[in-house]
Amino acid sequence: MPNVQELNLNYNAILPELCVIGAGLAIMMYDAFAPKGPRRLAGWIALAGLAGATYSVWRLWGLETAPSFNGMLLTDPLRLTFSIVFLLVAAVSVMFSMQMLDDERLPAGEYFTLLMFGTVGMLLMGGAGDLAMLFLGLETLSITTYVLAGFRRGDLRSNESALKYFILGSFSTGFLLYGMALTYGATKTTNLAGIQEAIATGALTSPGLLTVGAALMLVGFCFKIATAPFHFWAPDVYQGAPTPVTAFMAAGPKAAAFAAMLRIFVMTFPADGGDLSRATTGVLVIVAIMSMIVGNVAAIRQTDIKRMLAYSSIAHAGYALLGVVAGDWTSVMFYLLTYAVMNLGAFGVVSLLARVGDEKTDIEDFAGIGFKSFGLAMLLTVFLLSLGGIPLTAGFMGKLVIFKQCWQAGHTTLVIVAALNSAVSLYYYLRPVVVMFFREREEEFVPPRVSTMAEVALTLALFGVIYLGVFPGRLLSELDRLAKRTPAAAQLNSQR
Repeated sequence: MPNVQELNLNYNAILPELCVIGAGLAIMMYDAFAPKGPRRLAGWIALAGLAGATYSVWRLWGLETAPSFNGMLLTDPLRLTFSIVFLLVAAVSVMFSMQMLDDERLPAGEYFTLLMFGTVGMLLMGGAGDLAMLFLGLETLSITTYVLAGFRRGDLRSNESALKYFILGSFSTGFLLYGMALTYGATKTTNLAGIQEAIATGALTSPGLLTVGAALMLVGFCFKIATAPFHFWAPDVYQGAPTPVTAFMAAGPKAAAFAAMLRIFVMTFPADGGDLSRATTGVLVIVAIMSMIVGNVAAIRQTDIKRMLAYSSIAHAGYALLGVVAGDWTSVMFYLLTYAVMNLGAFGVVSLLARVGDEKTDIEDFAGIGFKSFGLAMLLTVFLLSLGGIPLTAGFMGKLVIFKQCWQAGHTTLVIVAALNSAVSLYYYLRPVVVMFFREREEEFVPPRVSTMAEVALTLALFGVIYLGVFPGRLLSELDRLAKRTPAAAQLNSQR
């Protein structure tokens, strides 16, 4: 039995998670003992917890710390950079949600508590050094998002969204958990460093068992990030869930699943650069191509903007897989950061323009509003153009970085397919712009109320789109420096 020193109970390493947990518990207590208090106070408590977590991550930045809690939690560049993405997504989602909860008189305490614990799940997934910790984070995140998807209890579409998400999410979790069990059977450990060592030294009870385990885990992760052919749940869930929840699900959990994929399929399994690594790469290439084609082609046919953005997210998952194929976690992280800011901005504008209560989000409902609500229409235009990859926006720079890494890794055909799909996507991203500015409106339109917090959230998203598109050099340089401090990633790149 290990002693206390061997366990390395480093509570500083888990301080970001503790800050968010503390905020969630504080919101629960406030909601229980002051049920008639201001709804916005719960949101402010959530933002305070996220700010504390961000400060804790900043304090850990640049520190070389050993794995904590008997190897269950890692403090490395991958965890810290992805933690910033998770906390950003959560903070912007809180800001957009405050107005929605006010307008629709929904229970703010329950909502923000669920959002906080979902954020904890993402943070645990990003720093997991053990399959058990990864599964704990995944289930914490999944359960909260199941409930958030159906948060409008009186809305049949929201109920359907939650039910579909729960059933298919549980199904995918079964694949993932069975794959973890087989991996444990093949390596006799759930610790990622131990698995890597077993693969590198050939100390496996059954290589075939490990291959099957890896395949099942890959299927489970593909469900979580909504790649083709495991994407069928995404359009219905995204459409039925409250729009701020949809924004959170499209950016946060997707980034967390990618962080976990990078841990396993880039930094752990390819330890020997052998057959398992080549097979995984081959499967990911196929999945990436299918996701880009299916997502973009299906998005062209959509008449609802939330369903269009759902299929768009499937295509973007395919683009992000290019970085996983290349074995470069920094390009994946940068791409997911750019996707988060422009996706949150787009869904945020949609949530403000949609009608309160029924959330009509047909693209034709936005006809002729370009000059009636000029500010919101221009913001939506910028976010959609960024999603399409127009130069001088974050979307263009994200694609440029990840395409370059994939090209340098020798996957020329994959990059060409991705570039062609990116060109196709401009058709459906420009359609709402044309409808807003060049279609006549048949009924009266009243510009929506925009709260101060929603304005702050939109400003942050717009700043992210412009800054990452025009001045990405400093962040990319920092990511390059961090990549050199990641031995597993460096080792993998040298093998490939």
